[in-house]
Amino acid sequence: MVIWAALVGAFIGWLWSDFEDYGVLLGGICGALAGLGLRTAVRAEVSRTIEAWHAGVPSISPRPLAEAPEFLPPSDPPVVPRPAVARIIRQAAPAMPPAPEAGDVAPASSEPSPIQRLVSAAKDWLMGGNTVVRLGLAILFVGLTFLIRYAAAAGLFPIELRLAAVALTGVALLAFGFRSRIARPMFGLSLQGAGVAVVYLTLFAAVKLVSDFPVLAAFAMMILVCALGCALALSQSSQALALTAFAGGYATPMLLSDGAGQVAGLFAYYSILNLAVLYIASRRAWRLLNLLGFFATFGVATLWMAGGYRPTDFWVTQAFVAASVLIYLAAAVLFARRTPGRIGAVVDTTLLFGPALAGFGLEVALVGDRPFGAAFAAVAFAALYLAVAIVVTRRDAERFRVLHDAMLAIGVGFVTLAVPLALGARWTSAAWALEGAGAFWVGMRQARWAPRLFGLLLIGVAALIFLSETQGNVAMLPIANATFVGAMLIAGAMLATAWWLREPTPQTGSWLARRYISIERALGAPLFLAGFGFWWLAWIMEAQRRLPPFTNDDVAKPVFDPAMALLLPMLAFVLSAWGARTLGRRTDWAVASWPSFTTLSVLGAFFVGALAQGSHLALAPDWILWVAAIAVHLWLLRANDRDFDSPGVRVLLTGIHVGGVWLATAMLADCLWLAVDRARLWNTSWAGVVFSASVTAVLIALTLWAGPALRRGGRHWPLDRHAVAYGWIAAAPVAALGFVGALLTALIASGETAPLPYLPLLNPVDLCVALAIAALLIWRRAVLAADPLPVGAAALRGPTVGAAMGLLMFVAVTTVWLRVAHRWLGVPWTADALLADFAVQTGLAILWTLIALVLMVWAHRKGQRLPWLVGAGLLGLTVVKLLLVDMTNSGGGARIVAFIGVGALMLVVGYLAPLPPRRAAKEG
Repeated sequence: MVIWAALVGAFIGWLWSDFEDYGVLLGGICGALAGLGLRTAVRAEVSRTIEAWHAGVPSISPRPLAEAPEFLPPSDPPVVPRPAVARIIRQAAPAMPPAPEAGDVAPASSEPSPIQRLVSAAKDWLMGGNTVVRLGLAILFVGLTFLIRYAAAAGLFPIELRLAAVALTGVALLAFGFRSRIARPMFGLSLQGAGVAVVYLTLFAAVKLVSDFPVLAAFAMMILVCALGCALALSQSSQALALTAFAGGYATPMLLSDGAGQVAGLFAYYSILNLAVLYIASRRAWRLLNLLGFFATFGVATLWMAGGYRPTDFWVTQAFVAASVLIYLAAAVLFARRTPGRIGAVVDTTLLFGPALAGFGLEVALVGDRPFGAAFAAVAFAALYLAVAIVVTRRDAERFRVLHDAMLAIGVGFVTLAVPLALGARWTSAAWALEGAGAFWVGMRQARWAPRLFGLLLIGVAALIFLSETQGNVAMLPIANATFVGAMLIAGAMLATAWWLREPTPQTGSWLARRYISIERALGAPLFLAGFGFWWLAWIMEAQRRLPPFTNDDVAKPVFDPAMALLLPMLAFVLSAWGARTLGRRTDWAVASWPSFTTLSVLGAFFVGALAQGSHLALAPDWILWVAAIAVHLWLLRANDRDFDSPGVRVLLTGIHVGGVWLATAMLADCLWLAVDRARLWNTSWAGVVFSASVTAVLIALTLWAGPALRRGGRHWPLDRHAVAYGWIAAAPVAALGFVGALLTALIASGETAPLPYLPLLNPVDLCVALAIAALLIWRRAVLAADPLPVGAAALRGPTVGAAMGLLMFVAVTTVWLRVAHRWLGVPWTADALLADFAVQTGLAILWTLIALVLMVWAHRKGQRLPWLVGAGLLGLTVVKLLLVDMTNSGGGARIVAFIGVGALMLVVGYLAPLPPRRAAKEG
């Protein structure tokens, strides 16, 4: 309806605007709007009619009943509309959601987000049973603060009187809250906490506002307030009250400090508070109080160490750090004793790990400037945590198992940390790797996942540290140096762990153990490959080892020359792959055979590296290493062919055979380039035919070797199973490269044959191109004779391949004349010079006509129309060239020769090779 209205409106607007374009646009818009409004009204009317029918009322409007009584008589029930009307009603009726059935249940609401839970918790705290008290106390505290500030600014009362009034208010809150502790506990505790805070505030204000107020007296009174708050908290089991009291106690030194720097008194005061926290920890499992004391103690100590530490304070600081670590470590143990959990005692990780990290950091700041001071500090912390782990286990091993494991992990971690603090990075990484392997072995023997996870992480960290510190190997002794031994030890740890992961490791039934085991089972192969990589890295670093300088003016000298330093790791890899495969086959360790499938990639990578260094395969003594490496690679390839039969491995092995052919092609080209280099023939065509010659030689070898196996099958390895791989899969890209190489050689090579004289058809360019064409034709025939025909080889019968070969032959014959003109006629070997020389153009015209003649005569005798038409096309191209190019040579003899020669040859063609008739269609 909308579309038709828009069309009608556009037509009317076009007529109304005297056939202008804007009338069509305006009329179409107006018509579309009118149609849209009409469609909405119709649908609304139909919807009301449907609703009336559902309600049992024939109609809701008297006019339709009067106009159409035959459809809806007043006494009859609703009439079912006809199909067309029903379709309109279905389109116009709005979609109504189905009514829920009786058995339906409303979907459950989603879980609240963390923000929603936080808002809910704040709302519960504020709107709890003592909301009014909490708000009132907050407002009261703020009001007292404002009162003090206002009174001090206005000078209304003496400062002593004002402070005394505030202090009395705090004492009154304490007294009234204590009296209400039984009848209204929450109300009483809130008042007591506010009272303690008010007294703290008053004492602080007295010191800051009253000039002659004794600081020591205020200090003593704050200690008394803290002790009183602690006693009240214990008697009423209120952690909140204890937090208030201790917060003021820890803040007192900072609030009342005069900058005198009495560090001994400060540390003594904090130690007394920490002992009080420890005393409470022995009776109450108040975690927040423990955390308050821990962060206050170590936070203040860290700030003081950063700004106020002097060497004369060493022993005082040392005693305070040691006492604080012992106190809060004991608090962690006491918290675990008093907090049972689902799987044993609950461990407060902050109190367990916090003293170790914060205390060790302070200790390193104290003794870091002493020889091996940090290492001895790590050993001391390790001894402490290991000793506590042993003591805890003796009391109740099953209950404190989580605590024991955590302390054991921290202790082992400090032992691990002591190694790099005392030794170099390479020896450190090696020691860590061995330690990680040992931890994994212990965890495996005890069926515990945590030590195994720690061992794996430690091995990974050791490997990363070693790689980050490996910048070269400068050592006098071969093999027995830190770099080689360190890499070997890391490799040994990884390989040993991978060996232990060959079989499923024992486990407990816990949820964490099951989740960890699902990850651990997938680490066997990666660990072996990483271990094999570090094994190989050790040999790489040994091959690149340099001797240390003997004098200050000397520099480190490499043991091997760059070429040998590159090839020795290659030989080490293939020999290591051979050893790993032998071990894997004897022990049924499948992953150990994986490196043997990568030797071809390694050979290719090092071949490219040698080329980048300017080295060559055939140089002595490099060729000895290459021969040895290739021999090991072929042995591994044959052994894998014999021992593996799965489809996926067969495909991989086929790819290795094919890749070997391509690598051999590149290696042969490198040997030919070396010969050209030694003969100093880079500026001749001998260098230009190297690539094409190597590809052609490989293609001929593949055809002669694998061609018979394609027809009747091979009898010996590798043709007994890879004949198609060599004769078709590997040879097809080689053939394509041979085609491209021959084409480029024919077009680019100028025929410089020094030191030999140039002879047409008997020079390296023409011979190489002709040999490539012959090799391509022979290979194509051998593949098409295969039984069965390889997949995709049928394309060699298609017209595309025939046209490509014809183009290559045409270019080869044409460029023979161009090189003759260049070498004998002195025409420069550039496209512009060759195109501008009329002698060259005349020769091309006669040559193309001869080619067309031969092609058309041969086609006529064979009765084939397509080759004849190709020759005719070439002949037509020659005529066009005569008219466009040779015609411009006015008065030149070349133009005469061209026209006469081409004309005569065309007469010969017309006489000897008329168009062959079409072959009659075969009957049946």
